[in-house]
Amino acid sequence: MNSSLPDIVTSIMEINKEFLESLTGPGAERMPTGPGLNRREWIGPGAADKLEAWQNLIAACRQEQLNFWSRLVPESLRRDPDILESFSHMADNRFADHEWQENPVLQLLKQAYLLASENLLATVDALFLPPDEKRKLKFYTKSLLDALAPTNFFMSNPEAVKRALETRGESLIRGLENLANDLKLGRLSQTDETAFTLGENLAATPGVVIYENEILQLIQYRPTTASVFARPLLIIPPFINKFYILDLQPHNSFVKYCLDQGYQVFLISWVNPGRQQSKLGWDDYVEKGVLAALAVVDNVGGGQKTNIVAWCIGGTLLATALAVLAARKKIKQIASVTFLTTMLDFSEPGDLSVFMDEAGLEKQEKRAGKTGFIPGQDLFYSFSLIRANELIWAYVSRSYLQGIDPPTFDILYWNSDPTNQPPKLYSFFTRNLFQANKLIEPGALTVCGVPVDLGKIKTPSYFLATIDDHIISWKTTFTAGRFLSGPRTFVLGGGGHVAGVINPPGQQKKHYWVREGEESGPERWLESARKLPGSWWPHWSRWLKRRAGKKIAAPERSGSDQYRIIEDAPGAYVRKRIDFSGSLKGVDVINKNRGRE
Repeated sequence: MNSSLPDIVTSIMEINKEFLESLTGPGAERMPTGPGLNRREWIGPGAADKLEAWQNLIAACRQEQLNFWSRLVPESLRRDPDILESFSHMADNRFADHEWQENPVLQLLKQAYLLASENLLATVDALFLPPDEKRKLKFYTKSLLDALAPTNFFMSNPEAVKRALETRGESLIRGLENLANDLKLGRLSQTDETAFTLGENLAATPGVVIYENEILQLIQYRPTTASVFARPLLIIPPFINKFYILDLQPHNSFVKYCLDQGYQVFLISWVNPGRQQSKLGWDDYVEKGVLAALAVVDNVGGGQKTNIVAWCIGGTLLATALAVLAARKKIKQIASVTFLTTMLDFSEPGDLSVFMDEAGLEKQEKRAGKTGFIPGQDLFYSFSLIRANELIWAYVSRSYLQGIDPPTFDILYWNSDPTNQPPKLYSFFTRNLFQANKLIEPGALTVCGVPVDLGKIKTPSYFLATIDDHIISWKTTFTAGRFLSGPRTFVLGGGGHVAGVINPPGQQKKHYWVREGEESGPERWLESARKLPGSWWPHWSRWLKRRAGKKIAAPERSGSDQYRIIEDAPGAYVRKRIDFSGSLKGVDVINKNRGRE
């Protein structure tokens, strides 16, 4: 290439100028019209003012772009070491390598990309579209911009180039091998999956399965203390994931922590549905799931009141089950409930709404009519897209461009082990809760033949939210407790949707916020809350111990005369794994051997 850097920059300036002028200049006036294409109809009432405001924004974006390029050329000619200093406010973790700050060409590329991204997203924000449509457009625009980041391409990734030179090309060969392996696997590898085996170094806390039906297996864990609290503790994980996120390795197992605190722990292991479970709906997961598990715990626990912990959509399911118990006058059997990052009010569903509109649901239902289930791969990809830079492109850069094998990480192993969903269950949740937000309106929703009224739930509750949750905004969890009538405790943890919950004591730099009483809104609550160092687990355990009953000798046997031991934990249901390359391992066949392979 014989062109000098100033010539290249000048050419890029002209291209940018022509593109931006096409949005606001004479060429824009020649845009086709007709149904759905007339710009004034497109942006709705007050079209003239809105169009002018939109054009002003584009003009501002154009001016900012031109300012960027015009200032860049003379600075490049002078080889100023402080080149682009005026744009340094646009920081991004993807550009952490020092070359992005020290190399003028890479600086140019980085700042041009960040500036164009910022302006394009601002343009989308300025469009006069219905909120749902704007959210979709902004989400997919950002997804495209994430995919086009210069860090995702070898020649513009300084770490990849440097590693290729250092390894004399071996990293490129290893990257191609990683890519070939992932193509066979059917998805991008996030961790070394050969490093983990359920029942050995994951989900290995000693326990037994004492009950199972077509929806769940119920695990009772063996006590680790000589005495235990009389009231049992039932844990309800989300049915869209495997339960062992709560029982990873001994040092970060929530289940083991609870056992070591003296609680009698029971846990639901949801089935990974196949065609045989295609008719199961929300009512089934309440009646044959939560309520059936509670009946077993009540029997084994000798009729003591039960404390319950539920996470994410498991908490949403629990809330409807509690409303059913309240309508049946049986809710006094519940001593307390803990909701971990749970959404009850779906008025602000976040980016998940992009994937759960009516058009998307109808496509899923049509496909499920042939397969008998909603594929777990779909939810896996959706959650990954919401955090694409962390869960997709970071691994593209390291695994494929740099030839670095994925790290050994238990949470990412779990993340790569999704479950299918029965279409009837998925449709009920999407239409009635996610789209119509009926759960918070008394009587608008009927579950198990009774109207749901969260206000009749007077059970003491503990709500945990996490400040960086990308799935459920912590402010949404904050307001969720107000729909219940009982005494409430709200705690805000550090971290995200998963890492903020799996936050065992002893980790440095961890913290959480607490406050006595409630303010009118989440912002005021946070302003006056106390930030405490460490994990929220001990805080929760102190709260629970006041509701756990007296201490008794730990039971010597598991189960009861009515509920006998079926098999050792973690059980057969959790072992049924989706094969991303096209088949299901052990999902469609549940025979006398419960689908073991």
